[in-house]
Amino acid sequence: MRTDSTETGTDAEPQVVELAASRVTPWQAGVGVIAPYDFALDRELWRWTPDDVSLHITRLPYVHVPVTVDQAAALSRAEQVDPAVRALLAPEPRAIGYACASGSFVHGPEGERLLHGTMLEAGAPRAVTTSGAMIRALDALGLRRIAVVTPYVDSVTDRLLSYLGEHGVEVTSSVGLGLLSHIWQVTYAAVSDAVHSVDHPDAEAVYISCTNVLTYDIIAPLERELGKPVLAANQVTMWALLADADRHAVAHGQGLLDATAPSRV
Repeated sequence: MRTDSTETGTDAEPQVVELAASRVTPWQAGVGVIAPYDFALDRELWRWTPDDVSLHITRLPYVHVPVTVDQAAALSRAEQVDPAVRALLAPEPRAIGYACASGSFVHGPEGERLLHGTMLEAGAPRAVTTSGAMIRALDALGLRRIAVVTPYVDSVTDRLLSYLGEHGVEVTSSVGLGLLSHIWQVTYAAVSDAVHSVDHPDAEAVYISCTNVLTYDIIAPLERELGKPVLAANQVTMWALLADADRHAVAHGQGLLDATAPSRV
């Protein structure tokens, strides 16, 4: 004969499992991120991520070249991107982002469209690229004249300026730091100095390119100092990616996020 405690445990077990599932399943959404092999700022992406979203990150295969046009082109190849998307599908993300600025602008708007299409064909439910997100952000804010800061050598920066021009965006001024590696080590002070040096009276905003450039904490202060929006590669990527997952990126005092925040009734 079973004891009361055994009967209670046996009878209650299905209810406990069902109750646990009902508590966990509805509140968490997932988004996927494809990053370059040398991406070092995972924690920065998490800072834009709300508590009810899980961030799934995978990396593109290593390419033995410095940060040049050749590297950007290698990182955008369909044969590299397709398996990276498929690697993220198991946890069923609501959207997948390609978090590489140069890899998504190196072949111009048509290259970005092909990259976006590759992600969808590989199974991404929604697809975002950094350079596509940048154009979305400019459109959302109604901006068409910007100053640009990059960590790149001139040949890569020139590809970005051409990409912007093909989208009808005028670049009032630009500066590149000329780095070929270890971009994630650029300090906040160096980025801030570059932003101040490139700002122009005709620029409606400043854009900081490259997802390996640390920017989260300086965007809001720079906007207050310059009196205009400051956009950054990781910021626009996470803003667009989370919007496609029906969520809103988290930050205080960043103009893009404040201007596009969902209205509260």
